[in-house]
Amino acid sequence: MNNLLVTGYRAHELGIFDQKHKGIPLIKKAIENKLVPLIEDGLEWVITPGQYGVDLWACEVAIALKERYPALKLSIIAAYLNPEEKWNEAKQDYYRGMLKQVDYYASVSKQPYEGVWQLKARDELLFRKTDGILLFYDEENGEASPKFMKQRALKKHEEEGYGYIILTGEDVQNAADEQNWDIS
Repeated sequence: MNNLLVTGYRAHELGIFDQKHKGIPLIKKAIENKLVPLIEDGLEWVITPGQYGVDLWACEVAIALKERYPALKLSIIAAYLNPEEKWNEAKQDYYRGMLKQVDYYASVSKQPYEGVWQLKARDELLFRKTDGILLFYDEENGEASPKFMKQRALKKHEEEGYGYIILTGEDVQNAADEQNWDIS
């Protein structure tokens, strides 16, 4: 696998509303645990849609991993121009700081948000440009936005052998146990 799409929950879907939440380091550790073996097997690019939540935490993980794996590249492919525009100032600063550290950034549409078609076009491009997905989604916690990515990835997996790696709450708990962190 050369190019991996990494995505999942938006922060608010996990009850996370700022960067100080104690769950973020656990999620990042769980992502790292999934990425390292892939990088050691030849993964070249981590690609995310750059939405606030798992996407940007995965970016942080990839940036940190570049110290050990300098050949690793990171990309954010947004659906439309300036997706952070309506976010609060802290989230905007965080996002813009992340953009300065990626190897490649683009938006599929060169316009501000106009409609769902932009999100669909982005997803189409992401699935076309990647060999697999690392998706943080745990249906046991109820349906959320990653449901659509899961459906699309599973269909592509069945039809084309697209790589499908799931990250669940259990993986996060295992990362916490591994680090001896209390997540209660």
